[in-house]
Amino acid sequence: MTVIPLQTETSLLRTIRNTPIIDHHAHPLLKLESIDKFPLLSIVTEANGDAIDSSKTGMPHLRAVKQLSAILDCEPTWESVSSAIRAKQSGNYEAWVERCMSGIENVLVDDGLGAGADLEAYSHFDKFTRSHNKRIVRIETIAADVIDRALSESKTADEAFHSADAAFSAAIVESIRDTEVVGFKSVICYRTGLAIPRKQDSGTAVNSFQQIFEQKQAGHIQQFNRLEHAGLNEYFVHRLATLIRDGPDLHKKPIQFHTGLGDNDITLAKSSPAHLQEFIREYPTVPIVLLHAAYPFTREAAYLASVYANVYADVGEVFPAVSRDGQEAVIRQALELCPYSKILWSTDGHFFPETYLLAVEQVREVLQSVLIDFVHKGDLTWAQTTRLVEDIFFNNSNKLYNLELKLQTSSPHPTTEIARSGSRNIQLLTRFLQGKDEPKFLRIYWNDMTATPRVRAIPMRRVWSILHNDEELSFGVTKASLGLLQNDWPAPGVSPSGEWKLHPDFQTLHVGPRKGHITVRGDFKEPDGSPVSLCPRTLLKKTVERAAEHGLAFVLGFEIELLLMRRVDGKFETLDGDGHAWSVGRAMDHPGAADIIEEAIEQLDAAGIYIEMVHPESANGQYEIILPRAPPLEAVDTLLYTRDVISSCATAKGYRMTLHPKPFAMACGTAAHVHMSISTPNGSERSVYEPFYAGILSHLRAIAAFTYSSMASYERVQDGCWAGGTWVTWGTQNRETPLRKIEGSHWELKCMDGMANPYLAMSAVLLAGTEGVVRGEELVWEDCIKDPATLSPEERVQLNVQTKFPGSISEALKALEEDRALAALLGQELVDRYLAVKGAETSLLEGMEEDVRRRWVMERY
Repeated sequence: MTVIPLQTETSLLRTIRNTPIIDHHAHPLLKLESIDKFPLLSIVTEANGDAIDSSKTGMPHLRAVKQLSAILDCEPTWESVSSAIRAKQSGNYEAWVERCMSGIENVLVDDGLGAGADLEAYSHFDKFTRSHNKRIVRIETIAADVIDRALSESKTADEAFHSADAAFSAAIVESIRDTEVVGFKSVICYRTGLAIPRKQDSGTAVNSFQQIFEQKQAGHIQQFNRLEHAGLNEYFVHRLATLIRDGPDLHKKPIQFHTGLGDNDITLAKSSPAHLQEFIREYPTVPIVLLHAAYPFTREAAYLASVYANVYADVGEVFPAVSRDGQEAVIRQALELCPYSKILWSTDGHFFPETYLLAVEQVREVLQSVLIDFVHKGDLTWAQTTRLVEDIFFNNSNKLYNLELKLQTSSPHPTTEIARSGSRNIQLLTRFLQGKDEPKFLRIYWNDMTATPRVRAIPMRRVWSILHNDEELSFGVTKASLGLLQNDWPAPGVSPSGEWKLHPDFQTLHVGPRKGHITVRGDFKEPDGSPVSLCPRTLLKKTVERAAEHGLAFVLGFEIELLLMRRVDGKFETLDGDGHAWSVGRAMDHPGAADIIEEAIEQLDAAGIYIEMVHPESANGQYEIILPRAPPLEAVDTLLYTRDVISSCATAKGYRMTLHPKPFAMACGTAAHVHMSISTPNGSERSVYEPFYAGILSHLRAIAAFTYSSMASYERVQDGCWAGGTWVTWGTQNRETPLRKIEGSHWELKCMDGMANPYLAMSAVLLAGTEGVVRGEELVWEDCIKDPATLSPEERVQLNVQTKFPGSISEALKALEEDRALAALLGQELVDRYLAVKGAETSLLEGMEEDVRRRWVMERY
């Protein structure tokens, strides 16, 4: 089988966080002894002088303060942040710089910014990046140097001009040959503007040079250090482009042009890259990079990059110099026209390491928001967005500058994840609540090892306060929470100490389960943001990721079988029968169906969950509800939310909804069948799905500990009841086998009920199946089309139906304990905890009388 790793939202987020960045345009850091010579306020603004103090009320500054305070663990004020930064400067400064440079593969350094004696060399970055850093040569710096020498050494203007021209050309040729130099930079935008004529004009250049020479001779120029002379600036840019074009190298080193925003030395009207169009046409083989998103002329840059093969659009500097909305607009505008294979990213970091830190944090945050929105609108796929991120962050610069680096993903610093998720949560919540009544509470649910739905309910006032203050929206929950029984007794070995953080997943937002409440599913994380190995929902996420790594994706469709009972004097009573039976029409007219199920389906429909079918089941008050198909995590989240809604509707009407697997000894039981399909293009091939289901069957006795997870579950494990039977096997359209083949990769798992934690159960099933595909496991069981219980000994051998399903939860737990291979897939720590909890639960249930146990289960499931 050819393995094609699949892309999901999780993989996109991982790519955004972990893809190393080639910072293709930045500047040196200040030497520590010179750091107080320059204002720290400049980290997010181009303002200087008297204007810089006003930046404190600008959105870029306020956002930077919040982000830096979260990372520095200080109060969210500029005074506290600047004080904390000074403390870093006085302490282990190199460690702080390394933290600020985290996520950057290497830097292409324009070291012609000025303040030379106060700046570190470009090679200083080698201490902090994985790959060697390279130079970008600023041509105006070279031009000023050679002109100054020529003015001092020449007797005539003509001699000085030709001397400077020759020295400039020699320096450029040397840089073209220098392997430490990967490109050139021009700031002509600052000097005479970007309207460079298409043809080189030597006459105008000579005239400008004559004026400079005369000023030197008159004593008005002591040292020439700034080239800003119409005609001469353009001449040297043309000279550079000609030397690159006519050079012998197949790889042409790019020219970077400052475009768009800058300090007040720039004439903004002359900074649009549209002025460069004639110049671009003149040198079609010379790569040209339009820096700084050309802000506010981003669309002009995107257009030029889209229609000229040699033009590339950079979307840097706006991080962090522009507000979040402005940054999102830049990314959207660039992608309106420009192919993402022509887009580069840079920090434009300079002087202070915090400029690098903020730029990286903010671009990852903004890309996450914009790209997820593109996918949800159907404009891009997860795979396309993943490639887009890798190209913009790494591949495009690697190719353009001929760096020959290998893309190696890295892990983000954990303290950055909190700030990155906050804005996304605000966006999701705001969008979700549009057109809806403001809720009173946010419920955050988790399912523990006993499948008990547990919750934290947070007043919305508190939710909004946390989000708008850029605080971490998570809530401490004791680590014992995943080791408790249904009565809150801890299982053996569960410690009362320690705490995890419960993080809401705002992509699971739904209204309900009753008026005034909204609901999300939660994930447990360590305080540093790393995942908790015992978290059932996290396990299913990892399961889906592992399958995707092997080219597998799945679609699940759950069936909810439930029983409605009346609450009378604190007891549960069965509904009046009225001849209730499987699929009989009159059962749909019972008040239980009309008042509870229909109301629940209406609420689910409003929430975007479209029930596919409802029908009465066999026992009095028993119904089946068929849910829509979805990827595994979404399917399980939907299953649990739907149960919550139905249960809430039942409670409000004085009923009890129960999932008890065998509520009546002489009636059909209540299950939670799940339909499974391999949704990848090759999933319908027998060479894929047969090893998948072979893997499940190989581990089915151990899997039963998760799918039939209670002592009560095994009251339903019987032959002849269409409940999946008691034998490990499969059969085409055979409802007496635990795995029923329907068509192709579409099979039904029948050996699961409502007492299972579906995150754990489906993780076990999908991991076993994925491992079967990876190992190429053979489906040694033949298609059993008869009731396995009726097979003769000869037929059992022929069909390989020789292994019995566990007959009790104790037997299933023993099988799980002995299945080391499945435990390795699930994680031994999780399996050990599950065994401890279920062992203690079984002991508790075994000590009850049968009627007491049945009521106890009905009260909880």
